Amino acid sequence: MAYAPTASNRPADDRAPSGPPHGPGPVPTRRPTDQPAQGSGVPREPGRPASAGASRSAPGRPHDQRPHDQRPHDQRPPEQRSGDHRSADHRASDHRSGEHRAPDQRSQNQRLSALIEEAGFSHAGLARRVDQLGIEHGLDLRYDKTSVTRWLRGQQPRGATPALIAEVFTRRLGRRLSAQDLGLDACAPVYAGLEFAESPAEAVDIVSSMWRKDTGAHSELRRIAFTPAGLVVPSRDWLIGRSDDRVARETSHDLGLAPAPARAPLRPGATTGGAHPGGLSAGAVPPQTRRPLSAGTDPGAVTGQLPPPPPPRGLQRVGRGDVAAVRAVGDLFRSLDNAYGGGHARQALIRYLESEAEPMLRGRYNEAIGRSLFGAVADLTRLAGWTSYDIGAHGLAQRYFVQSLRLAQAANDRLYGGYVLVTMSRQAVYLGHGREAVQLARVAQQGVGAVAPTTVQALMHAAEARGHGLIGDARSCTTSLVRAERALQAARPGDELPSWARFFDEAQLADEFGHCYRDLQQWRPCAQHAERSLRLRGGSYARSRVFCRTVLATARLGMGEVDEACAAATEALRGASEMRSLRAVEYLREFSRKLAPYRGNASVRAFEEAAHGAGVI
Repeated sequence: MAYAPTASNRPADDRAPSGPPHGPGPVPTRRPTDQPAQGSGVPREPGRPASAGASRSAPGRPHDQRPHDQRPHDQRPPEQRSGDHRSADHRASDHRSGEHRAPDQRSQNQRLSALIEEAGFSHAGLARRVDQLGIEHGLDLRYDKTSVTRWLRGQQPRGATPALIAEVFTRRLGRRLSAQDLGLDACAPVYAGLEFAESPAEAVDIVSSMWRKDTGAHSELRRIAFTPAGLVVPSRDWLIGRSDDRVARETSHDLGLAPAPARAPLRPGATTGGAHPGGLSAGAVPPQTRRPLSAGTDPGAVTGQLPPPPPPRGLQRVGRGDVAAVRAVGDLFRSLDNAYGGGHARQALIRYLESEAEPMLRGRYNEAIGRSLFGAVADLTRLAGWTSYDIGAHGLAQRYFVQSLRLAQAANDRLYGGYVLVTMSRQAVYLGHGREAVQLARVAQQGVGAVAPTTVQALMHAAEARGHGLIGDARSCTTSLVRAERALQAARPGDELPSWARFFDEAQLADEFGHCYRDLQQWRPCAQHAERSLRLRGGSYARSRVFCRTVLATARLGMGEVDEACAAATEALRGASEMRSLRAVEYLREFSRKLAPYRGNASVRAFEEAAHGAGVI
């Protein structure tokens, strides 16, 4: 996960550097007035919307404001129209590749041309990367260098392709770019929900939109693909970012209301016409000596600024009791998830976030309450991602994790942000992205520093070990496991520990050892640690026990103990049948696939019959 992309051969011009900063520090921002001219080769600042009044017409060309169905229609055959003297086969290729031509001839796409030069892409290289990214999202695209040439001439690719092209440049240049930044038509970005918001208010807008869309039995969000590249920017921005200066919502300014118009103080001797008692003209202000304001004095009477209007009365006033209630709801849903799987109460959790948490976030609160509220909602949002992950909605889960990370930053809770990154690392391991998992765990360690409680340090080292184990790096895996073990041994019963870290105990550490040794195919230590975890693990963590029993079954099978392996897997099957967890089902399916060489064994047949009956295989 490279945070500083390799610089391409860029011309020495006045464009801003493309790469992210190489270390912590403020990121320079563009003033609102520093907008590039329409049609120029300088892309708009990533993440900022284009001006509402900006026209997409080429510079110097009049823009037809009439609807398309009222504009003059060219009755000539297509091959005789201006700008399209190609054969029918050539135009058909446009249709097959999903491109369309605008009704009017477009100018050259200077924005796309400048970014291609900045990224150092060839036309064929860009097309190849778009096709490869399409495969990641389940799309069969067949673009080539001629497609890129047509994009540069002003043709617009259809569907999600503009967003895919923008994502290719985002990965290459290390900064977020939209389709409009490339001079292409806007469409739903493939990274929607992966944005790391610039402000708490924007973070609330993004995550609340996700809650509203993630309701009902057939939410489209649950079919969004997981994007490994979507891990880079949020983790980097969290690592180098600073806590928000203010999250309170008390004044009209906090609530986004327009300030009251100022009344300019009148100069001595100025008049507004008409006589005034006492010999002064109306509106004349006599000379005054400066004196401090006394208690109760209206500052507006001196500065000339009217006091701000009071906040709307309809907004909810959030107190400590409200935040405590959110925390309690999180504990409840967490217990349900551990015992019965993410599918049981996930929808109820999302509805709670939408109906209760969002009005609180948009309500009124002081700074201390606001920080606590953002922290509590960050925890619930991470849990929404965790339950989504457990039912196999991995793209949606990834987006909830990113938004939880941003809410944790608004809460100024660095430790919890590190925990969210560890959660993202675990998902990456499950999906087979070991290197990304290692990087996420390391970013978490770097972000929280050595002042983190030893149990939290152990948790993060264990997450890194899982990534090393997945890619077969036994030495690094062992090193991380030893660090996790030493850190947990250094913990004391009286140590102050966040509630979310209390699950990480000797049983969980043994479970981590078992999973690592399973991935390294070291079957005997795998079985030993899995058995130890099962002895220590409480019954309230039913899903974790299912996972661990399946790991034990895999180890027994690896050692040639087929009957013992099937016995352990059958016990895991009983537990999985009582919960709604696609992960539990996938653990058992993976074990079942390993049984192929032993189909004639009676224990294998009995297990497969039971698994068929439970709908697992």
